[in-house]
Amino acid sequence: MPIKKVLITGGAGFIGYYLTKELVKRGVDVVIYDSFMNYIPPLESRYSAYLEYRLNDIKNDCYIVRGDIRNRGNVIRVLNETKPEAIIHLAAIPIATVSNQFSEEAIQINLNGTVTLLECIRAVSSVKKFIFASSSFVYGDFKYEPADENHETSPIDIYGGTKLSGEILTKSFGKRYDIDYTIIRPSAVYGPTDANRRVSQILVENAFLGKPLIMHNNGNDRVDFTYVEDTAQGFALAVLNDDCRHKTFNITCGKGRSIREFIDILRNYFPDLIVKELPADERRPNRGGLDITKAENELGYQPANNLEKGIAKYVEFIKTTNVLKK
Repeated sequence: MPIKKVLITGGAGFIGYYLTKELVKRGVDVVIYDSFMNYIPPLESRYSAYLEYRLNDIKNDCYIVRGDIRNRGNVIRVLNETKPEAIIHLAAIPIATVSNQFSEEAIQINLNGTVTLLECIRAVSSVKKFIFASSSFVYGDFKYEPADENHETSPIDIYGGTKLSGEILTKSFGKRYDIDYTIIRPSAVYGPTDANRRVSQILVENAFLGKPLIMHNNGNDRVDFTYVEDTAQGFALAVLNDDCRHKTFNITCGKGRSIREFIDILRNYFPDLIVKELPADERRPNRGGLDITKAENELGYQPANNLEKGIAKYVEFIKTTNVLKK
């Protein structure tokens, strides 16, 4: 049966906002379940301004509930009241550096929160499908490129560890209790309203503010930058597809791009960029491009934005909204 109603944990967040818009566009009723927590200092993240923008844009198109995924009783109450047919689980401490800094909370939210949701699915009758948002950080250092879904999983930090643990428990619950699940592995998501201080947000906003752009390792570090609208498309396809039970998909742009390339693209808009070079950050995994063939063939996933197009949209959004001046 087609999915008609979806609950998104972390639905007011960066990816959740775009996913809500994508699902609503496809005729799906959306329930947002979000704690509205932020782990970045407010003056650095601009979280409040971006959250206000998101909520104003979607508040009339979805049902929004404040709640913590670790609160089993509240989750069950909301599930019984709203009766979603699927859960897309985005709620987490969203980036590696913060999860490593607040490791105990990362385990409580990223891991224990996932277990709570899986237990709640067993306690209600409406939920037929569970989509778990994992991460390309589960691969650790890439052994080959592009890395497909069968690449060795060997995370080198707390964030990747909690995400891989979440995958394992999702699979275990799925097999033991016959829960229909799909695992999604995004990578380096970027774009308008990001408030998590990912490297892409820092580079773009520093360019606008005339601050130096920090470039480690001569800018040679490569990641699979993925524009947030493409990430949302991939999640939507996964939840609406009837033939991806117990499968794992890379949902990325499908090409590794360097930090130097990112900065060079920004120079098209900010010719006087100031760049400060630093040694390599040995704490970061050695990554690159991911193989998205499986998602293309089985989900019909088609990322529409290369890095040049994505940065152009990102820059235009900041110019149009003037958010950095607020």
